[in-house]
Amino acid sequence: MIGRNRWVIADGWIPPTSTGPEPDMLSHDSVCMLNPNDADAAVELLVYFTDREPAGPYRLTVPARRALHRRMNDLTDPEPIPRGVDYSVVITADQPIVVQHTRLDSRQPENALMSTIAYPT
Repeated sequence: MIGRNRWVIADGWIPPTSTGPEPDMLSHDSVCMLNPNDADAAVELLVYFTDREPAGPYRLTVPARRALHRRMNDLTDPEPIPRGVDYSVVITADQPIVVQHTRLDSRQPENALMSTIAYPT
């Protein structure tokens, strides 16, 4: 078996500004998920903040034997995730998946890209 059913991203923060052409160089956080299974994975994201109640759940489907990269900036239902605000995410899936977190910070022309594996629980 590859993957886990619950993952945590502790360091969420969508940069509030960008430079360069959109959408490619739009500052963003991404959750990158791999579903190596023979069944689709129903995924829920619950977003935690330092000074308010959590947002979500945000619901996604990662098709069987596929990868899905979703920008946190694009999550709008039940509400958009605010830019420039610290957050953390708990990701729960009904199939074992693998999760990675990536941030593109293009607030200045010398762009920064960060990526790390999420914490499996």
